Amino acid sequence: MIGWLADDEPFPPVAEALTEPNGLLCAGGDLSPQRLLQAYRQGIFPWYSPGEPILWWSPDPRMVLIPGEFRVSRSLRRSLRSARCEVRLDSSFAAVVRACAQTPRVGQTGTWITREMQRAYLRLFELGIAHSVETWRDDELVGGLYGLAIGRMFFGESMFSHVSDASKIAAAHLARFLEEEGFGMIDCQMSTPHLASLGARVIPRAAFLDRLRTLVAANWQPGRWPSDAAGQPWIEAHGLT
Repeated sequence: MIGWLADDEPFPPVAEALTEPNGLLCAGGDLSPQRLLQAYRQGIFPWYSPGEPILWWSPDPRMVLIPGEFRVSRSLRRSLRSARCEVRLDSSFAAVVRACAQTPRVGQTGTWITREMQRAYLRLFELGIAHSVETWRDDELVGGLYGLAIGRMFFGESMFSHVSDASKIAAAHLARFLEEEGFGMIDCQMSTPHLASLGARVIPRAAFLDRLRTLVAANWQPGRWPSDAAGQPWIEAHGLT
């Protein structure tokens, strides 16, 4: 049994999260910027389907990716070398979120990225907290991802791909950009084979929370990421070719 979270009530300790389903902590509350920042700083994130109340989660173990451990496969390296794709940062955040919500996924029907969620993360983008990494081909958005940056911690939310390796290209740029900026960890939330293939691994929730507390407390200035911080010269400079 989980508790109901009133709008002005703090989250319960994450140790109270259920083991089945793994990590379900509480329901209710809202998706205000203040509430979302409070959640992510404590290792909690919202995830629910249309028609459900807002559900808050903190699974154990937790899948994470250390930026410097991103794995570039042979096929991805070939894709990164291709001049056909261009990567931009924060140039089309709303379009990335919509694409993540609308792109069909194997084994899933519908989406957890509800209109309410989309509005909430767009507000965080306007505040300089949420960010997108976008893969473009011939001025068409073909892949990307979005998430939140708090302190020196990045919280990945979702990614999509309309052509082969498009989301992986965005992820490779994100990892190298975050490594350069001194970010220590990317929260991938749930374990998937796709994320594992990129170098992500699972760690106990306690270890995740210990590292999280240090990283979110690091010096941090919200703001738009420079759109020209990616691209072919950047790829070559950071050894992605």
